[in-house]
Amino acid sequence: MVLPALVLLAAVLIWGVLAAAAQIRCVDAARVGARAAARGEADAVDLARAAAPPGARVRVALAADTVRVDVDAPCAAPGGLGGLVAVRVGAAAVAAREDVLAGVAEGGGGPWPVEASGRS
Repeated sequence: MVLPALVLLAAVLIWGVLAAAAQIRCVDAARVGARAAARGEADAVDLARAAAPPGARVRVALAADTVRVDVDAPCAAPGGLGGLVAVRVGAAAVAAREDVLAGVAEGGGGPWPVEASGRS
């Protein structure tokens, strides 16, 4: 009677580790996608999808001065429970769009760092 309970406990613990790993991959994929989209790269979704777990959904939303990338993926339970029990893990990342940053074309906003007295 104890052995089936231990097997079930081990399966749940393994599932927890797999779900945590999928969550970390979603965070990384959202960051990669947001950086690429902020730079204006056309393949931002493909880069994010390559870093995401299998079966992940990637969405990119452009705003006036930012870009947001959402990544979510299913994480099924191990073994025969995979079809019955699953959770979705996900992450989002936001980055400033580089094509709309003020002062970039002119070489920035002046010397850096500026001291409190106004001298540089």
